[in-house]
Amino acid sequence: MPKVTKAPNVTGDHLVDYEEKVFEDVKAEPGEKALVTFHTVAFEGSIGFVNLLQATRLKRKGFDTTILLYGPGVTLGVQRGFPTLGDEAFPGHQNFNKQITKFMEEGGKVYACRFALQALYGHGEGSLIPGIVPISPLDVLDIVLLHRKANAFILDTWTL
Repeated sequence: MPKVTKAPNVTGDHLVDYEEKVFEDVKAEPGEKALVTFHTVAFEGSIGFVNLLQATRLKRKGFDTTILLYGPGVTLGVQRGFPTLGDEAFPGHQNFNKQITKFMEEGGKVYACRFALQALYGHGEGSLIPGIVPISPLDVLDIVLLHRKANAFILDTWTL
């Protein structure tokens, strides 16, 4: 069996070229919009959090960016914590709440479907992170269509 002669990795090592950027840094033209939809359960995979980061990045690139939480996606927008709301029971427990709050503080808009909140997950509007706007289930398709009519960039997040 061959002997390994390479020294083990240590903190501070670079394993990839993290400075090279292959593509141009695209910025929004004035008035461009983006919509990021979420039909995914909080903590059931990385896509919910990754696309919250993408929504924040779109906002920072100059897009008028909106997040839509519907179906199981509303679970990203509810207040959580243990033993009380706002407490972080384990590292990363508040990552959705913190990222959504940061997104809204930077001017992003977030909407959550009332039907999913109550009928599917037993939450009321008071369960939402402050600043999230509850909407009718009839508005879920219309917000997508309005963004389509505006020629917006639409990123759909699905895991179920």
